[in-house]
Amino acid sequence: MTTPSLDAHLRVERTGFSLDLALTAGAGEVIALLGPNGAGKTTALRALAGLLPLTAGHLRLDGQTLENPAAGLHTAAERRPVGVVFQDYLLFPHLSALDNIGFGLRCRGRSKKESRAEALPWLTRMDLEEHAAKRPGKLSGGQAQRVALARALAIGPRLLLLDEPLAALDARTRLDVRSQLRRHLAEFDAVAVLVTHDPLDAMVLADRLVVIEEGRVVQAGTPAEIARRPRTDYIARLVGLNLYQGVADGRRVKLEGGTAVTIAEELTGPAFVAFPPAAVTLHRSRPDSSARNVWELTVAGLDLHGDQVRADLTGPLPLAADLTPAAAAELDLTTGATVWATVKAAQTHAYPA
Repeated sequence: MTTPSLDAHLRVERTGFSLDLALTAGAGEVIALLGPNGAGKTTALRALAGLLPLTAGHLRLDGQTLENPAAGLHTAAERRPVGVVFQDYLLFPHLSALDNIGFGLRCRGRSKKESRAEALPWLTRMDLEEHAAKRPGKLSGGQAQRVALARALAIGPRLLLLDEPLAALDARTRLDVRSQLRRHLAEFDAVAVLVTHDPLDAMVLADRLVVIEEGRVVQAGTPAEIARRPRTDYIARLVGLNLYQGVADGRRVKLEGGTAVTIAEELTGPAFVAFPPAAVTLHRSRPDSSARNVWELTVAGLDLHGDQVRADLTGPLPLAADLTPAAAAELDLTTGATVWATVKAAQTHAYPA
């Protein structure tokens, strides 16, 4: 087995919180850390950067041990081959774009002339040549993000850390910059770790997702694996699925409380069953339908979800349903209304828990 470029076991104990996270990655791999607020994503990033010492565990990069509390080893942040792109970029307001990119090189002993010479090609790679002399206050959000990325990459890091790198951008700029960032990460030959709340950023940019909740890994895998088989409510919401857990017996999954869901697969034992909100059809009276799953529910709330109306329903099987604004109007949906929800067995997906 090839030795991973990144081999880390991050254990950090803080008042009221503990992080216990194992991470490995190969050269050229992009890992996305996902999780709700307070899950430990930022703690993990700060530990990798050397800004927060480990309580236990280890951190090895390209075979070199950077941290091992048991041996009393802690490599200072400035001595690690690590580049960081912060959420708010943290560019120096008094420096030009060129000198911001060269800052890390200056910190590593290059002269001002040398750092500028080495930083110049990064301006070209980021399509920022005409902005070389501009200070951050004169740059757009997308331009500032590219300067921050170039500054992190210019030092030749073996580990690149990106903390919500697109969060400060508006929706239109985000789309363009995400595409550019994907290209730059594809060219990066070391390990990149991305922290994000945005599932689309993670799905587009990362090779592998690591989902953490309360400081522990709850699921890891490729974006396709995670989207196909979520294992917690947080992940299900993230990828836009209704998710339930119960016990399967053939083509039925019996949930806690007695409600059953008819499924397409043959399955036995503890199981998850999932289906998208778009698979739910709503009716104002009990339908004469071929759907095997029919439940009488109550509308708890209605929200716009992109170009669809998202109905949150409560009852024997709380679920989310998506329908067009025209369909919502035709059904005269209002909070508190009673509806019948149907889901065809073929539109469900069940898998072992």
